[in-house]
Amino acid sequence: MREYLLICVVALAVTFLMTPVVRALAVVVKAVTPLRERDVHTVPIPRLGGLAILCGLTAATLVARQLPYLKGVYTSGQMTGVLLGAVVICLIGAIDDIRELDWVTKFAGQALAAGVMAYKGVVMLHIPFFGTSTVLPQPVLVAVTIGIVLVTVNAVNWIDGLDGLAAGIVAIAAAAFFAYSYLLSYTFNPPNVFSTATFVTAATLGCCLGFLPHNFNPARLFMGDSGSLLLGLLLAAATISITGNVDPSAVSGDQVTAALLPILAPLAVLSLPFLDVVLAVIRRTRAGQKPWQADSKHLHHRMLRIGHGHRGAVLILYLWASVLAFGTVLWVVIGGWPTLTAIAVAVAVAVTLTAYLPRWVRARRL
Repeated sequence: MREYLLICVVALAVTFLMTPVVRALAVVVKAVTPLRERDVHTVPIPRLGGLAILCGLTAATLVARQLPYLKGVYTSGQMTGVLLGAVVICLIGAIDDIRELDWVTKFAGQALAAGVMAYKGVVMLHIPFFGTSTVLPQPVLVAVTIGIVLVTVNAVNWIDGLDGLAAGIVAIAAAAFFAYSYLLSYTFNPPNVFSTATFVTAATLGCCLGFLPHNFNPARLFMGDSGSLLLGLLLAAATISITGNVDPSAVSGDQVTAALLPILAPLAVLSLPFLDVVLAVIRRTRAGQKPWQADSKHLHHRMLRIGHGHRGAVLILYLWASVLAFGTVLWVVIGGWPTLTAIAVAVAVAVTLTAYLPRWVRARRL
């Protein structure tokens, strides 16, 4: 655990220190978010924050190579693939932050980054399906891997609409997935907590925490596509590198939980961004729009319309992400009625604050 704490701190410190440097660079190259109808900010804000996040990730990987236990993570080549994929997708995002690429080029760049990771070993070994492992031809598994990356990176990209929202949601997801991965690592034969998924989530958590002080409302720098696509890729890499590679029955003695765990856990950890994507696709398709055509009806826009302030909306969405992500992990680890009761109470609190907090705030001001 100490090694992962060090990795998290290194990623945090480097990201935090590099963010002002990247902000100055963004101003020089004119990577500034324009004022658009769907946006909530009222003044142009520099973007390109993904470069600072990439610096934090790179520093964490360089330090890890010098540690006696974590350097073993590099023997499979997966971490090299994650870093190469991160560089590719961050570069694509940075170009978009400066020049606004068309969706076809961005989509191709995302697929290329996913392909690089798959080539270096970050690929599904089999498909977990209700307690059984389905082995498919290698090209199909590579296609599934690329599909997971594409969905995840765009889910994080689409939820990046309020100051600090994407960075905070990803930090929560990374922390929950770290706990999940760390626990499952004990089921390896022999047990080994030093895995690609655990390392990636620890580094991702540090990067997000280092970036948040500069990005929380009022933001001094946006992460831009260079950051949202990068964070989505890191979460996808963690999911791919562990899903279907362990026996979930070793974690949960309940047959139903063990059968659903490989599918349920990653979906729950990333449920808020995935829900936003599903709702957006349905909404835009029904309206006769293209699924990737931007609008101002995402979950965070709806929170503002309910009456939540900018920071309040972000914090409520943090709460929902925490309940869904950590609730799933607690159910996996502990289970039983006490855990289910605690989750139900947390959901009730989240629902109450979502629905009634704005009117309580208005009542106090009167």
